[in-house]
Amino acid sequence: MAHTRLRPPTMADVARQAGVSHQTVSRVLGDHPNVREETRARVLRAIEEMGYRRNFSARALATRRTRTLGVVASDTTHYGPASTLFALEEAARSEGYLVSTVSLRKLTMETLSEALDHLSEGGVEGVVAIAPQRSAVDALAELRHPFPVVIVGSGSGVDIPGVSVDQHLGAQLATGHLLAAGHRSVWHLAGPEDWQEAADRAAGWRATLEAAGVDPPMTLHGDWSPLSGYRAGQELAGWVGRGLTAVFAANDQMALGVLRALREAGVRTPQDVAVVGFDDIPESEYFAPPLTTVRQDFAAVGRRGIALLMELIEGPQPATTPRIAIEPQLVVRASTFPQAAQPEGVPR
Repeated sequence: MAHTRLRPPTMADVARQAGVSHQTVSRVLGDHPNVREETRARVLRAIEEMGYRRNFSARALATRRTRTLGVVASDTTHYGPASTLFALEEAARSEGYLVSTVSLRKLTMETLSEALDHLSEGGVEGVVAIAPQRSAVDALAELRHPFPVVIVGSGSGVDIPGVSVDQHLGAQLATGHLLAAGHRSVWHLAGPEDWQEAADRAAGWRATLEAAGVDPPMTLHGDWSPLSGYRAGQELAGWVGRGLTAVFAANDQMALGVLRALREAGVRTPQDVAVVGFDDIPESEYFAPPLTTVRQDFAAVGRRGIALLMELIEGPQPATTPRIAIEPQLVVRASTFPQAAQPEGVPR
């Protein structure tokens, strides 16, 4: 009858299986250079065969390091926060850290306090918070915690160490692209007013128009969803022929709704109205027409966010609050069309 192991294998079990000392197994696990390749291969084979997993609790007691980071997230149904969360977890694992994630329905003083207490009890060495709303940033600034906290996806004007894509620059790229194509003005469908990233994109749009001597038209607001973009697009369609030839939507999902509403109203994109989005979601290349948009490098946000947190954990506290901005990239597709290149008879 087969023998069933009643406990998980230990490092001593691995050493016996591989015919080496406990110290040799430890050196292999620590990737120590002074181990012969033949011995290393034998130990790794024993680890795989036995299903050995390192005891991080014992390691934490010995080193006073848990090699565990916390992540607090919300709104992960949206593309930006979801992509940021994935990038953070991947970056932490690549650095040899475990990740403990707390997902919250809403980021309030109470829920954030409970989340940080929970992560503290779990022995995390630091926390990354995905906090796009201004209210969440304000709450984090008020809370006290025994470990460093880095904030990502928060936009500008934050006095907490953090990493974010330069939303203002992204909006400048989108708006400037439309002006350079010959459009006399650009309308803007903004995101929720409590999101700092939405405010930064609106500010970049407005500043670009004003620098070109253009009075910004009225701003419409959505909630990031295609439905809100569709409803805004129905309103925008009524302005076609009265000066509206270009729309900058604050995310690709809302741009999708705008495209459908314009199409149903008989408005052609890009011949009558050019549309630009923001995020470069995987589907944007397959919209009808393919969407010009602003790409955010979420992988870079994850890497830089984890790197900054590790610096704060391992090094002295900086004299000034470190803030890292990642440059976005304009991706030009068929939803924008140079006005000057339009054939005769097409309304401008």
